[in-house]
Amino acid sequence: MTTREVKPDRLSAFSDGAFAVIITVLVLELKPPHLPSFGALVSLWPTAVSYAVSYLFIAIVWINHHHLLRYADIATGRLIWANFAHLFTVSLMPFSTAWIAQTDLAAVPVSLYAGVFVLVNTTYLLLCMEVLDRPQSKDVLPRARMMMRVRSLVTLGLFASAAVVALKYPIGGMGLICLCLVVYLRPEAPDIKSRRDLSDVDGSGLSPTGFAGPPIA
Repeated sequence: MTTREVKPDRLSAFSDGAFAVIITVLVLELKPPHLPSFGALVSLWPTAVSYAVSYLFIAIVWINHHHLLRYADIATGRLIWANFAHLFTVSLMPFSTAWIAQTDLAAVPVSLYAGVFVLVNTTYLLLCMEVLDRPQSKDVLPRARMMMRVRSLVTLGLFASAAVVALKYPIGGMGLICLCLVVYLRPEAPDIKSRRDLSDVDGSGLSPTGFAGPPIA
């Protein structure tokens, strides 16, 4: 009896549901002020900042996760467990967000917050290794693999630096975190196109979604 290959469709669907739950838990941590005044609302700025950064981060993580799993043809055991590890680290975001909001961006909570970013980025690297570095994976060009790996390693170092900086300068650590997020606003590395993307572009230069693809390096 031959072993059937398991497609990653259910893995993607489960991950989408997990991300939706995490965002829901995140918004439940928003508590309205007790006093009916604008001053009381303004005093909640640490909560607003932490929520906005965390929401943007989770959105970026989902976009990159969705982009990466497009290249997974088989849901291997290692891919499933790497994905669960990734979702676990992302699920720590509501807790760390609530802590820095309640402590007005204190040093240790912001450092832990940056540490969660380090864990999320580390598990994302594990996903990349399983999806892109398989011998049978030919969809992603070698240069694209290198650029994705370098970008992940650089931001991993920056998030770790933010965790250290936050112990003395929490606002500086938070700013460094925000700077790192800008790098991941676009899931694919700049000026890099995979073989799958190339095959999806018709003669008009547009993909089936109607968006122009990035220039071919």
